[in-house]
Amino acid sequence: MTPEELRGFCLSFNATVEDFPFNPETSVFKVLGKLFALTNLGGRPLTVNLKCDPEDAIRLRTEYEGLIIPGYHMNKRHWNTVTVDGELPDRLVRELIEDSYDLVVAGLPRAERLRLDRS
Repeated sequence: MTPEELRGFCLSFNATVEDFPFNPETSVFKVLGKLFALTNLGGRPLTVNLKCDPEDAIRLRTEYEGLIIPGYHMNKRHWNTVTVDGELPDRLVRELIEDSYDLVVAGLPRAERLRLDRS
């Protein structure tokens, strides 16, 4: 997955915006103000921090050792850093991004979730 594909996929989700609250190099993708993906699109290797169910996080780190690690500068229980350099299948990377988005949406107040469903 290229940096452009990663950015485009993150922005394809309903009500998602890209923000740069930390510095001009760090893209933060949010849904209704809540972070679901964080990346430096110019970074080598390309990595992205994604929210993850704690049990899945541990399983993924074991299954893809070295490519999926505890979230860099994040809560290690709920976040993974995923290396997006072609070693992981793009399909898996897209699933992990979608799971992160879904977890964040599930944590939104009901009224905001309903508003997303109608958009």
